[in-house]
Amino acid sequence: MTGGYSITELSQEFDVTPRTLRFYEDRGLLAPARRGTTRIYSDRDYTRLKLTLRGTRLGFSLEECKEIMDMYDPSRRLNSRQLLRLCAKIREHRNALLAKLRDIEATLDAMDEVERKCLDTLLSEPA
Repeated sequence: MTGGYSITELSQEFDVTPRTLRFYEDRGLLAPARRGTTRIYSDRDYTRLKLTLRGTRLGFSLEECKEIMDMYDPSRRLNSRQLLRLCAKIREHRNALLAKLRDIEATLDAMDEVERKCLDTLLSEPA
């Protein structure tokens, strides 16, 4: 696809609701042109939506997605500031996920122990 997109086209393309697109617009992630009451999304909006959805899948907040996308400077061949910020955010979210994983593993170990004790108690009781 290239050019202007309707809200229906983008919704179908990315499997999101029109309400989601309007919400992203309210948050400053998308900036469609208006033709009367009709929203016309640009190639820039298309790319920003794609990046926003990818960012949220990685665990980024909408504010983080916007911050990183807003750092983009098309006049620069290599936008090292933006890339370094993205890497820092990835590290931050990876560390948070690893901490949650450790918590989950500790909880599962505790559950195993309690279950084991319950079963041992049941097995040691005379019938």
